[in-house]
Amino acid sequence: MIETNQRIESGGWINCAGQMPPDNKVVETVIHDCRGFRNFTKLVKCRNLWFFPDKSMYVYYRPTHWREVSF
Repeated sequence: MIETNQRIESGGWINCAGQMPPDNKVVETVIHDCRGFRNFTKLVKCRNLWFFPDKSMYVYYRPTHWREVSF
């Protein structure tokens, strides 16, 4: 069985602690911590906040990882 950390690394995920995505660009995000892999969604970072792609509302959490959107 593959560990969750290996899935994060092999899936193209980038740790937000090391590198943040460019502002106003839609990216896939996820929270990965001791509770597992959750809150997988597409978001847009604008300054210190994360918004839904249409920028209608920001989310009340900070993703731990992000990756380029694959269409």
